[in-house]
Amino acid sequence: MLFLEHIEIELNHGLPYLTFKDRMGRRLTLSNAVTKILNRMFNYILDLELLIVRVAGLIPFYTVRYLIYLAAGVKIGGGSHIHMGTQFFYPANVKIGKGSIIGQNAFLDGRNKLIIGNYVDIASDVMILNSEHDINSEDFRAISAPCEIGDYVFIGPRVIILPGVKIGRGAVVAAGAVVTKDVQDYMIVGGVPAVVIGARKVKDLHYRLGRARLFQ
Repeated sequence: MLFLEHIEIELNHGLPYLTFKDRMGRRLTLSNAVTKILNRMFNYILDLELLIVRVAGLIPFYTVRYLIYLAAGVKIGGGSHIHMGTQFFYPANVKIGKGSIIGQNAFLDGRNKLIIGNYVDIASDVMILNSEHDINSEDFRAISAPCEIGDYVFIGPRVIILPGVKIGRGAVVAAGAVVTKDVQDYMIVGGVPAVVIGARKVKDLHYRLGRARLFQ
């Protein structure tokens, strides 16, 4: 009979004993089962943390959100601002430089390292991912790779950046693009998948982003 999803009670010479199986139905050793149980407990704690951070993202006062983000482990440089509705996964792996602005309803994935540089302008509804499923594996397992966004990058609304991508200094990603590979310094990319459509003419970038909205 099935008990607690992945634990089965079987009979051996009339005596009951427990067997452990993974989600694919494969038997697990006791040590592997204990590891998976501890991992599941950790993920329950993580889920609670993510709930708190998600609720914090709805608070219309950035100072309050900022303190909660710091407590969750997000590294935020001086003068940076994260707008309302931003969601995180594994916040402790997310590092944001100084003077950067994250738009409303962004998704910042920390299942691997995510580094956002200085004076980066990220528009609303941007998703930066660094974990995905391996569609060619028999167990559909997750694979991850770090993402890095260089200084003075501008990322337009509703852009999706996939795992392992590095976007160079001063690059621009047009609205709605899906970035599947690295973007070189000062290049402008757009489309699905994103390709080079131009280059920034000014290379000596030293501007500062404008003031964030008070209740955003």
